[in-house]
Parts: sequence; structure tokens; C-alpha cells
Amino acid sequence: MTSNARTAVITGASSGIGTAYAEQLARRGSNLILVARRKDRLEALAAKLAKETSRKVEVHVADLAKPEDLRSVEKLLSDRDDIDLLVNNAGLGALAPAVQANADAVENLVLVNVVALTRLSLAAVRSFQKRNNGTLINIASVIALAPTPGGAAYSGSKAYVLNFSRSLELECAKTDVAVQTILPGPVHSEFFEQSGITKPMFPEHLYMTADQLVATSLRALDLKESVCFPTLADTGLWEEYDGARKKFAKAITTTGVPAPRYS
Repeated sequence: MTSNARTAVITGASSGIGTAYAEQLARRGSNLILVARRKDRLEALAAKLAKETSRKVEVHVADLAKPEDLRSVEKLLSDRDDIDLLVNNAGLGALAPAVQANADAVENLVLVNVVALTRLSLAAVRSFQKRNNGTLINIASVIALAPTPGGAAYSGSKAYVLNFSRSLELECAKTDVAVQTILPGPVHSEFFEQSGITKPMFPEHLYMTADQLVATSLRALDLKESVCFPTLADTGLWEEYDGARKKFAKAITTTGVPAPRYS
């Protein structure tokens, strides 16, 4: 299928951050392919956006924890050459202390947050590199940098998203394919409710809306920020953090000799 129109694929598009990306990308001129499990919500959103923005909006119902559904979205990314943006937003929390966490819920988290994101990212980047054009946006979380009691699997999955995405970014550095990683803090959405949490986990002043997050992240994309912390005022702090990481990496890869304290 060939088209000159720009098309964005958004996973987890039926609510929260995914819906906000759909609304704002449509207003920026992109046609859309909305991916999520809830067909009724997707169809309602598609009709609304098509009417308001005159963009072409398609619906692709899929549960990314199911291999056959995941493969269908992969095929979409591989077969169509009008897709130039993928937002990997779909994600699960499974928030609970490890001794209480439901093992099936944690497995689903890994399937969606890690396996699905990985396979869709690879499919998108391969297509984008063939045309030397496209943008991959992966939604991580500030918890990627903060191992947290009660959020072991979620924190681990988002640390994976950060490192995986930054590695892809390095691989695409000499091309016109962009890879952006978003690391938001708390966002008002259905995420906590879907994780079984009914009371706010953080003070109200720490939350931003999904619309604020997406507007900030897209502005960061315009500014060519490959890693975006939406509430970070001083980007020098991230540069200092990342510089310390590189310095540490060098310190642990200079020799194969055990450190003196282990003698």
C-alpha cells in the first residue's frame, strides 16, 4: 500500500495517554491507526477525530498480550509504507509487593510492556530504515531509574524500555529515523485503577494530565530531545546523570582483574 499521507500508529489508544496522542497527532495532520483491546472506545474515538480533524482514522482491535494479535500489528507496520510514526504506549502496572503480586498479571505485564513493545519497535524501525524516515516513540517512566518496593516488575519493564530504546537510538543515529523515550511521572489516567489502586499514590501536585504530558512530549520531539522527562526544568541534571553513568561504565570495563577488596 502506498500513500503520501503521514500515518501514526498508537497502541493503548482507547484511554489516557494513548487517546491524548491520537487527538494531538490528528490535529498536527497525521492520519491514525488506533490500537487497543476495547473496540467500542476505539470506534467512538475514531468517529470523533475523523469528524473534528478530517483525518483518516482506522481502528485495529488487538490485545498485545496475545501472540496472534501482536503479530497482526507487526504485519501492519511491516506491510504499509505510509506509516511514519509508532507510539508504543500500551502498558500494564501489576503494582503490588512481590509476595502478593499475581504471577499471571506480572506475566501479562512482561508480554505487553516488554515483548510487545520490543517486537513492534523492531518492525517499525526496520520499515523506517528501509525508507530512511520515521519516528518511534516509546513510553517508559521515571520509575525506570528508581527500583521501587511494590513495583518490581513495572520498574524493571520500564528500565528495559529505556535501555532498549536508547540502544535503538544509537543504532539509528546516522539515519533520519528518530527514536524518542518518554519518562513521565504520575499522570491522571486509568492506569492506577487498572492496577487495582483506588487511592492516590502521590500528592496531587505531582500529577499532570495526559494532555499536558503529550503536548510536552511532542514539543520535546520538535526540539529533537531523544529522552524527555516532561517535568524536568534543568536538563543539565539529566546530562550530569548520564555522564556519571558513562563514567561508571568506563570504570567497570577497564580490566578483567578482581577489585582489591575481593582479594
